[in-house]
Amino acid sequence: MRESILCIGELLIDFFCTDRNVNLKDGSTFVKKAGGAPANVCATIAKLGGKARFLGKVGNDPFGHFLESTLESIGVYTDLLLKDPYAPTTLAFVSLQADGQRDFVFTRGADANITMDDIPLEVLSSTNIIHFGSATALLSQPFQQTYKDFLRYAKSQNHYISFDPNFRTDLWGKNVELFKKHVFECIPYCDFVKVSDEELFLLTNETHIQTAVLTLHSLGADCIAVTLGKDGTLFSLKGKITIVPSIPITALDTTGAGDAFVGATLYQLNKVENPQYLTFKEWVDIIHFSNKVGAIVCEKIGAIESLPTRKEVLSR
Repeated sequence: MRESILCIGELLIDFFCTDRNVNLKDGSTFVKKAGGAPANVCATIAKLGGKARFLGKVGNDPFGHFLESTLESIGVYTDLLLKDPYAPTTLAFVSLQADGQRDFVFTRGADANITMDDIPLEVLSSTNIIHFGSATALLSQPFQQTYKDFLRYAKSQNHYISFDPNFRTDLWGKNVELFKKHVFECIPYCDFVKVSDEELFLLTNETHIQTAVLTLHSLGADCIAVTLGKDGTLFSLKGKITIVPSIPITALDTTGAGDAFVGATLYQLNKVENPQYLTFKEWVDIIHFSNKVGAIVCEKIGAIESLPTRKEVLSR
């Protein structure tokens, strides 16, 4: 069996404003954190004891080197992390205002510049599962086309494909229909699709959750997980549906919980010779474990810093 899980997408710096109830214009104190959904997935897999490789691009600058060392410190393989000599590392600045709204500025950098020439396709020989979970990959060229081309190629080579659309209003604004178009081009090549309930309704224009899930199935995905926050996860295998409950927690920060859920799921799938043949009951057990991982992350502040070990998960 191929050993590693490959995650492709963005790795960036999140600068969080620690001043209370201010916008970015008035904020003066910021904390630097490693960010990026696929990077969080990779970190989860590694923290649980799996083998994860990250494929992406940062600037050849202090921020890029910080991100590389952050992933390496957790055990993520960074041999496919590219350093762009011409573009800086992507940065995001975020503050939380008194009304609960986020003030957000996104400065796109090196992660937009990945081409198929940057991807050594021979790496797939040691890869079992490939996760496409980038919030930024579909925003612009050339990475937008690279993302789709690599997805189709990986599927043609019989790899197990995981996909999380990761919709962000801050990034797409009014271009929701364009986002949906890109996502609909990806789903037919995917084995496992994870969405939040908000994303599910956004993508399908449905108001009933089971009808919305069946709509996604009609596009080609066999396994769909819809995260429901404290209510757990709705899981559907080819239309057979159940809700897998989560564990009770006191949530402090939900950042990265969805990515941790995906990482935990892929960590378990990579132990199976043929994930396509898992029974419904086996899937429910997998989702139950993943719910625990996502919930535990919410008990602390920070996505990567909050990730549990396998031993910690099993103790809950």
